[in-house]
Amino acid sequence: MMDRIWGQACAELEQSVGPNNYNHWIKPLRLTAIDDGAARFVSPTRFISDWVGRHFAKDIMAVLTRNGTPVERLRFDVGAAARPAAQAATPAGQAPETPTTRAPRADLGAPLDNRFTFGNFIVGKPNELAHAAARRVAEGGPVGFNPLFLYGGVGLGKTHLMHAIAHDYQARHPAAQVLYLSAEQFMYRFVQALRESSIMDFKSMFRNVNMLMVDDVQFIAGKDSTQEEFFHTFNALVDQGKQIVISADRAPAEIKGLEERIKSRLSCGLIVDLHPTTYELRLGILQSKTQGFRAQQPDLEIGAGVLEFLAHRITTNVRVLEGALQRLFAHASLLRREITLEVAQECLADILRTNDRKINIDDIQRKVAEHYNIRLADMMGPKRARNVARPRQIAMYLSKQLTSRSLPEIGRRFGGRDHTTIMHGVRKIEELLVEDSTMVEDIAVLKRMLEA
Repeated sequence: MMDRIWGQACAELEQSVGPNNYNHWIKPLRLTAIDDGAARFVSPTRFISDWVGRHFAKDIMAVLTRNGTPVERLRFDVGAAARPAAQAATPAGQAPETPTTRAPRADLGAPLDNRFTFGNFIVGKPNELAHAAARRVAEGGPVGFNPLFLYGGVGLGKTHLMHAIAHDYQARHPAAQVLYLSAEQFMYRFVQALRESSIMDFKSMFRNVNMLMVDDVQFIAGKDSTQEEFFHTFNALVDQGKQIVISADRAPAEIKGLEERIKSRLSCGLIVDLHPTTYELRLGILQSKTQGFRAQQPDLEIGAGVLEFLAHRITTNVRVLEGALQRLFAHASLLRREITLEVAQECLADILRTNDRKINIDDIQRKVAEHYNIRLADMMGPKRARNVARPRQIAMYLSKQLTSRSLPEIGRRFGGRDHTTIMHGVRKIEELLVEDSTMVEDIAVLKRMLEA
């Protein structure tokens, strides 16, 4: 009877909470009894029961009550020990199942987003290596690097690639166990296991997967106990030849508070930087998104130059770019107006103001020094060697071109130099731009770096 009641409820819950949430959190539950207004469930882990209790309890109670079984609260029993005696009995001669031998479930990680696939990931120069590496990992088999470590700023595609790897890998290897979660969730489960004296269940779940994927690993920096367990989990999986995929907002060596031994282990694999987007990549993303919207709204009209304008002005990250486009489409759909350049400027005024990045002399000096591999101090110093003097003059030229500072102000920022020295440096670069194609390319690259 419980199976019939729960089966009917599940059909409605899948519709109300969505297939992803249903498959990851509600499907693993089994209804065992309804008594005195309480519905009792068996859950495979404490983590799932806690998550369901916090996020889906109202949905479950509402569906059960609507179907003629009034429920006011949920109760959870965890694991095999919670099964009725008749079900938990073990045939003679067969070893009982224990937490350490139970296979981990693929649905114990964070839900995967169906929008994040390789099919809708726009590839450009800033992310082509990361995309190729992710594709290789998703194929399975010997990869040649472990872990794959993806890092970069917000909105550059790290999480998209991780979800895409998980989707593709599971499609190719349906029986494989893939566990994707954030570093925060890893820490939460570890602390919970310590509190409930179920650390062996925790170890079993994490060390018996085929692929472990941890997003935003910088979160565990400074958390010693969590780092200790992460280190041992990492080693156990690598020793078994299991694949690990990690993401962070910076390279392992730059994560402050992360233990040196973990930095060393993370650095043993392939470290890939997702660079800031280029104009061409941003435009490609906008064109792809526009095609998707037009498939839903064939009468959508977007004026010439609008996408190019957005790609040029919104450079912070892809999420902001996509959000701006979504706002424009909603505006056009609700008001039945064509998206013209004027409409875009009016509708996105707040986003455009935020993205009007002010370039300063410090930025210019730092980028030029990095580009030419000289010390930042040499920008202000007295050295006259050509390998130092020429980059310094380039920085002076860019300061004059890209900032509103006067020549005397620029001179002060270059070690107190006279304004005539700045003028001489600017003129020298202007002359070289006429006759030296390499100089033209260098200036163009530096301007893109500064405006990105």
